Amino acid sequence: MQRPPRTRRILFDEAPTQPAGPQSTALVVGRFLESIRHERGLSENTQAAYRRDLACFTDWLGGRRVDRLDVRDLGDYFAALAARGLARASIARQAATLRTFYAFLQVEGVVAESPAELISAARRDDTMPGTLSPAQVDRLLASPAGDAPTALRDRALLELLYATGCRASEVSALRLSDVHLAERFCTCRGKGGKERVVPLGARAIAALRKWLDGPRSGFAARADGPPAWVILSSRGNRLSRMRIWEIVRFHADGAGVPADIGPHTLRHSFATHLVAGGVDLRHVQEMLGHASIATTQRYTHVDAGRLKGIHGTFHPRG
Repeated sequence: MQRPPRTRRILFDEAPTQPAGPQSTALVVGRFLESIRHERGLSENTQAAYRRDLACFTDWLGGRRVDRLDVRDLGDYFAALAARGLARASIARQAATLRTFYAFLQVEGVVAESPAELISAARRDDTMPGTLSPAQVDRLLASPAGDAPTALRDRALLELLYATGCRASEVSALRLSDVHLAERFCTCRGKGGKERVVPLGARAIAALRKWLDGPRSGFAARADGPPAWVILSSRGNRLSRMRIWEIVRFHADGAGVPADIGPHTLRHSFATHLVAGGVDLRHVQEMLGHASIATTQRYTHVDAGRLKGIHGTFHPRG
């Protein structure tokens, strides 16, 4: 009786002619990255994070094969990350990456059990990310002074980041068709391609009008075709996420605010100031595009701080 063909995909070739070690590890890592790209529909940024994490892990392996590691080996890896000064949030993300990677190896028949499931990595740091005060935000947003084309572009960019609380990648991907100035809102696409509607304030609308009705057309003329994006580079292309970071850092330095801030600082400031003003947490969650209210609840520290101040000022034994 003829045996049925084997259906399990063999990822580690154990024939003597196939060298073991780094090439075998690279093979399974490559197959995993192909899998998340084609089958899971993850965003480009999430895929890039997986690639970086697994590149770091592969470098640490130094030629060892991933199917021959146990929980103690992975413990050594996370200890090495901590010794390098990696933040707890980054180590937690690395642990999540390896759990997903080893789950894939289980499905593929490369490993019988996942040693990553037994790892208890440090929890994400629950401390509040850095925020700016309203006065600092005002100085930052006023930093691109004058009517030079890049100043008008940068002012529109900064106002947009703070007015919407959008991530740098979301602002980078914002198209002209997403912005509705007359109706005072824009449509953002967040993680997983999920759309959300975010209101636009008067200052952001004014800055965007100056940019869109002014120098944007000159920037767009330098592109190969009519660019669809709202914020453009000097060559008329889509402004990259990293370039947005550089612009924020540049103007932070000129405004005299902490130099280590980035676009996410404006996102955190946006949420913090809303919560401090009494906005319902569910509304803040919707504007930020958080999947879980638990993520948004970090910003309730503002209310607690304000209550402590009121208590200290007015209570007889404050």
